Amino acid sequence: MIIGAYQFEGSGNISNNFEAMRNAIIQASSQNVRLLAFHECALTGYPPLKTGNAKEIDYSLVADCMSNFQRLSEQYDMFLVVGSTTKRENSIYNSMHVFSPYGEKLNSYDKRALWGWDCEDFTEGHNNGIYEIDGLKIGVRICFEVRFPEYFRELYKEHADLCVVSFCDVMDSDCIDRYELIKSHLRTRAVENVMTILSVNDISPFQTAPTAVIDIDGNVVKELERNINGLLVYDF
Repeated sequence: MIIGAYQFEGSGNISNNFEAMRNAIIQASSQNVRLLAFHECALTGYPPLKTGNAKEIDYSLVADCMSNFQRLSEQYDMFLVVGSTTKRENSIYNSMHVFSPYGEKLNSYDKRALWGWDCEDFTEGHNNGIYEIDGLKIGVRICFEVRFPEYFRELYKEHADLCVVSFCDVMDSDCIDRYELIKSHLRTRAVENVMTILSVNDISPFQTAPTAVIDIDGNVVKELERNINGLLVYDF
């Protein structure tokens, strides 16, 4: 399976974010990418870093974009892993939506490890975030969860082959130490669970988590340059 991750500067403008993601899908299709991942809250912007209060987001526009992602998934024969805030009934979640080119509806993965302003904006998720894709078991995890081994041990117990870890981990000033720290967390999660990891992050103002592929031995086998829009492609 050829996997991909697209890093870009997210914002609070849903239409602009969607257009950037649509263009990335088209670009990825030209390289035969089968699964493409985007960063945490890539569609809506991550509150409060990229947008205002999560309750003020235009969820009718979000719903329209979700329908369009499904069409793009089918058009380009590609699984998509899309970060967005999600409103269900009276609750708002920090979610990763997985779109299948076969048109089947897959449950979103909702962030469970909430911290700081997450607790003000989001409801804690409860599903395990494991998907069967082309005969592989693929897990999805979100940002702060990388600090908690138990979320990844769940994947090991289910014999997951790959985990997508989606971040919106950025700072106003450059901090390479934080970047390397989070990369070390990812390398540890990979080697201790004998599982390849695909990570993806926002890039602005300064990127403090990598967009990279880490193999089962904890080696960083591919990594995008920090703070620059780009598509990572890897033959998994």
